[in-house]
Amino acid sequence: MTAPATDHTTVSPVASAIDAAAADRRGALIGYLPVGFPDLQTSIDAAIALAQNGVDVLELGVPYSDPVMDGAVIQAATMTALAEGFRLRDVFTAISAIRAAVDVPILVMTYWNPVLQYGVERFASDLAAAGGAGLITPDITPDAAADWLDASERHGLDRVFLAAPTSSDERLSLVTERSRGFVYTVSTMGITGARQDLDAAAKTLVGRLRTAGAQHACVGIGISTAEQVRSVLEYADGAIVGSVFVKALADGGVPAITEVARSLAAGTAR
Repeated sequence: MTAPATDHTTVSPVASAIDAAAADRRGALIGYLPVGFPDLQTSIDAAIALAQNGVDVLELGVPYSDPVMDGAVIQAATMTALAEGFRLRDVFTAISAIRAAVDVPILVMTYWNPVLQYGVERFASDLAAAGGAGLITPDITPDAAADWLDASERHGLDRVFLAAPTSSDERLSLVTERSRGFVYTVSTMGITGARQDLDAAAKTLVGRLRTAGAQHACVGIGISTAEQVRSVLEYADGAIVGSVFVKALADGGVPAITEVARSLAAGTAR
């Protein structure tokens, strides 16, 4: 199957949120949480708290039994969610509840197998019906995602593909062309998790993506402090934060994650 061309006339809610942050002289803060951790309702409450305390775009993770990209903190949280009885339909329940409370675009971060098992068209339809903005798909490349590209066009959904420092110029051009919302710029090679220093490779990679035509490039993996958020936003459009939010939720519940969100949001001013 030949993948459809990207419809650049479709309004991306995620790109719009990033542009709104830029218009407010800020970079965008994108916050990740797994659905169902420590339970479904608390994960909903925590996501709402992020949106109410400086997070511009929410990234909801689908717990999966065989993660290949998640660090120890997120792996532990997703295993807890699975043990508590997480089901894929909970993603749509969570999105509907969050969107009823806050007007923030929600991307779903998922490995491809759950979508494939659910049915690509059915997943896209249910995601759109719940009010979701689109998908981040870390383990499927745009040249192998024709069914998802098709479905996302039909339902007006964003699709966020990953770019790594090792990606060729040809690959970066393809990722840029097929992504909608932003390009997920991996700052380091390896798994997610807070790190003391971000790779200088991230800045170089964002520059290469700009050359390839990317309008929105957001950096993730390893960001855990307001200072790191501020540093990333000197050259990128958004900073993606996950592990530090998940750890705060695990250690101190919704009040703790609220404080962390406020702290990190202070790093978005330009």
